[in-house]
Amino acid sequence: MTHIETEILIVGAGGAGMYAALSAARAGAERVLLADKSLVGRGGATIMAQMTVAAALAEECPDDWTAHLDDTLAAGRGLCDEPLAAALCEDAPARIREMEEWRVGWARRADGHIAQVTAPGHSRPRCCYVDFLNTGPAVAATLRRQIGRVEAIRRVSNLIITDLVTVDGEVAGAVALDAVAGEPVTIATKAAIIATGGLTRIYARNSASANMGGDGYALALAAGAELVDMEFVQFFPIGHLAPRLVGMDPIMWDPFRYKLGGRLLDGNGREFLSDYGSDEASGYTTPRDIATYAITREVSAGRGSPHGGVYLSFTHVPTTALEAAFGPVIERLAKNGIDLTHMPVEVAPIAHYQMGGIVVDQRMASRVPGLFAAGEAAGGANGANRLSGNAIPEALVFGERAGRFAAAYAAGRSPAWVPRAAVSAVEQIRDLVEGREGDASAASVLEELRELMWRDVGPFRDAAGLERALARLAEMRRALDRVAVALEPGARGLL
Repeated sequence: MTHIETEILIVGAGGAGMYAALSAARAGAERVLLADKSLVGRGGATIMAQMTVAAALAEECPDDWTAHLDDTLAAGRGLCDEPLAAALCEDAPARIREMEEWRVGWARRADGHIAQVTAPGHSRPRCCYVDFLNTGPAVAATLRRQIGRVEAIRRVSNLIITDLVTVDGEVAGAVALDAVAGEPVTIATKAAIIATGGLTRIYARNSASANMGGDGYALALAAGAELVDMEFVQFFPIGHLAPRLVGMDPIMWDPFRYKLGGRLLDGNGREFLSDYGSDEASGYTTPRDIATYAITREVSAGRGSPHGGVYLSFTHVPTTALEAAFGPVIERLAKNGIDLTHMPVEVAPIAHYQMGGIVVDQRMASRVPGLFAAGEAAGGANGANRLSGNAIPEALVFGERAGRFAAAYAAGRSPAWVPRAAVSAVEQIRDLVEGREGDASAASVLEELRELMWRDVGPFRDAAGLERALARLAEMRRALDRVAVALEPGARGLL
């Protein structure tokens, strides 16, 4: 069995995790372990983000972080953790400027200023981007280059953290499964940072990467941390529904809608957002929760499109403007049988972002000594609804803070690791990798969970649906020891 000793363990290697690693090393940590259950820097939500990054840079017009905070609090319906939201907005410009120093390549105007646009919910043009389809990949690639230059950061892919180990109430280490070798791994650490993203993969319709299943929340809760605002799940209102789209992101329409003014139409071809108090005469400004509400209500009233959504139409936009905006995407759409000059597409809400998460203070510290959280894993800053463009700055700002304060916590501390504290978790892994026969496959259980969450715990919930979901979830939990666990043929230990 492999044993690793480190000062800082970071669980999850998306934008928040990578920035936390850089920050911890910069703050003096000499051994930082950046672990991910997929490939370091190539999983999670950041690399999938297409669009804009909110920061009060004042490149287009006068702006200030307090104005950004006002918009964030308004979007959150007054339920944000205000000190956390303030930290996000105040630190965002510095993080964006630092990314520019690292050559992320923010788009610029002809006069050299960083280009900023007005995204839904913002009071002014505040959102920068690399381009409207590749901002997230550019951010992830930039962070990967940076961590590759820092000797203190050890990167380990295919490492599934299954348990955090505490000794006398404080974090002392972790137990993991090496998904390639099929062997348990123990890790001794002075501090741990959860940066595993959200949980929207547990919904049937979602925009998440495969590893966004809520693991970090479970790890933190089992270690003694608190969770907050878990009922607040953001549904991206215009996820692609039809025609079938192959090899393209289901949330790709948003940047083009606010760049070109794509119209949302009901099944009869009528614009309907004004019925829900949103006037888009001057541009695409409807916040995501209101758009989701409006679309869902139209469908439930029988005014939806054939596949159960609404239409998004660009047919009023000149062909030259479409070609200029979409570029090579036009050809990829054509291969999917989509000609935007003559036809609308069907869109509908899709699970996109978890506003809740681990309770942390402004140091990103949980109530468990030595346990920190960053990015979407940390709860509270967004209240009931995340402001468009705040996801990447949340990853960068909270990652920087978590790494810096975790390094300060670990400095001068003696390791608290006690091998016997990990015995039970290690034995659980050994039992699983032996394989187990059962009544149902893990894949079928997960598929049922996703359908259940979508049906009864989706954008609109009521007591009857929630009670139905709770009852079935309790049954599924009791049956977990009868779920089959099989090894991949020819590969020892792959679950």
